[in-house]
Amino acid sequence: MALAQHEVKLDPKYDNYDYPVVAPNALNGHPGYTTDMQDAQVHQLRSLLEQEGYNDRLDTLTLLRFLRARKFDVQLAKKMFIDCEKWRKEFGGVGVDQLVKTFDYKEKPEVFKYYPQYYHKTDKDGRPVYIEQLGKVDLTALHKITSEERMLQNLVCEYEKLAYPRLPATSRKSGTLLETSTSIIDAKGVGISQVPSVYGYLQKVSAISQNYYPERLGKLYIINAPWGFSGAFSVIKKWLDPVTAKKIHILGSGYEKELTAQIPRENLPKILGGTCNCPEGCMYSDAGPWKEEAAPQAANPPPQQDYSIAADQPSLSQSQGVPYTQ
Repeated sequence: MALAQHEVKLDPKYDNYDYPVVAPNALNGHPGYTTDMQDAQVHQLRSLLEQEGYNDRLDTLTLLRFLRARKFDVQLAKKMFIDCEKWRKEFGGVGVDQLVKTFDYKEKPEVFKYYPQYYHKTDKDGRPVYIEQLGKVDLTALHKITSEERMLQNLVCEYEKLAYPRLPATSRKSGTLLETSTSIIDAKGVGISQVPSVYGYLQKVSAISQNYYPERLGKLYIINAPWGFSGAFSVIKKWLDPVTAKKIHILGSGYEKELTAQIPRENLPKILGGTCNCPEGCMYSDAGPWKEEAAPQAANPPPQQDYSIAADQPSLSQSQGVPYTQ
């Protein structure tokens, strides 16, 4: 039975969106396709959190994401939200909100020589595209340039930027609510022997993505996957929610047909078989609707929304490294 679209029940105290709020597809529990019971559960979750003293990030879209991540179990969603707020206050020693304002990833050009990670334009559904090139990963070299802690801090800052300004900008351009990203992990050059060496980092990324940035992963394509990678990935898959795992597509070197069915060639960097060749380099351009919007509009987010940045990055880090989010 098809779900009927209806107006999203917004809360005047917390909901002040400047972009569309109805989901593009008729999926149960998504904005515009909720049941009366699910709307009541949003209200119940908000009331419980207010009673606990929380007043930030209690907007309807954020609470719906946490509820979907916990199959609309209000108590589990409440615990997830509270755990997330505790993490946000402590992460990086200063808290996520302060970190985003002050973090300077000055070593980024050097890091990108060994581990390029960047957002670049949109897919055919209008979602931001996140790209990682794992084939160049050299942990020994990276640790001479930066630290795992700073790499995770950068990841979190990028998740925050996904939530604002990237997703609101893409939602405005597409005319429909977009809450997730599409990720590409290019494994070209990765030997199967290299995979275990990054397990520890990927586990931490996976935990951040799933626990603190729920419902941010749309699709994840792992391309140029080496022989035997599927077996190694089965280990990583254990860390993922089954819903998330279904969004992951492992492709070999003949990936172009499936990938370009989701992402226009003109939006793909040439290195991935596309036609885009940004003057400053695709990995540095941050090209997309979020850059096209007038600066004043994109500079000041409306209050009380979830500006956390998802890791639907997603890498084998976001993929929500892996952006591992549902």
